[in-house]
Amino acid sequence: MNYVVAPPPVVSIPVAGGADRFPVRRVICVGRNYEAHAREMGRDPSREPPFFFTKPADAIVTETGNVPYPPETKNFHYEMELVVVIGKDGFEIPEDKALDHVFGYTVGIDLTRRDLQLAARDLGRPWDWGKAFDKSAPISPIQPASKIGHPSKGRIWLSVNGAIKQDADIADLIWNVPEVIAFASRSIRLKAGDVIMTGTPAGVGPVVVGDKIEGGVDGVANISITIAPPQK
Repeated sequence: MNYVVAPPPVVSIPVAGGADRFPVRRVICVGRNYEAHAREMGRDPSREPPFFFTKPADAIVTETGNVPYPPETKNFHYEMELVVVIGKDGFEIPEDKALDHVFGYTVGIDLTRRDLQLAARDLGRPWDWGKAFDKSAPISPIQPASKIGHPSKGRIWLSVNGAIKQDADIADLIWNVPEVIAFASRSIRLKAGDVIMTGTPAGVGPVVVGDKIEGGVDGVANISITIAPPQK
């Protein structure tokens, strides 16, 4: 087959403990999935149906280190998240079978141009320009579920320059991992290669060039990035 332009490279995430890599199909994100974060965003934290948005696969940054400050924002935020990696296709997956579709877990930071996101939200427009920009999804190596099991509790935290900003427990998720998988699979066919960012706890806030962001989920993974100057 001849392509008129070169096909894009396959985006992949390292699998911890070896040379294997996991190919990524798409990144699915759950919005406002912790009560305290819903409140800080000015929304009702009640258990309404979860909602989703997406990032392109090539928003993922796996060689975590320096992440450039993005263009067109003056309010650049971090959001620490537990990440679920789908390893088996499924549609209308029963909640009690949902974990059978999980290859593993890791952590990621949903980087957000908050000013662009809120402006779009207030106008009833899509969030894409606030959420789905280049290098907006730093993600750590995947820990296979065969090694760590299926975590349902554990501290989730994030610090900026050593000061703790987010500190909660993944047990506080409004919609837990099996529920998120079951609900998402009613609307789309989940495929091996899909990555789900499950939402962030309270404490989100802005960062500037030079800030060092560290965080993780106990028993799963840690991540560390530094905000670099904008790329030209």
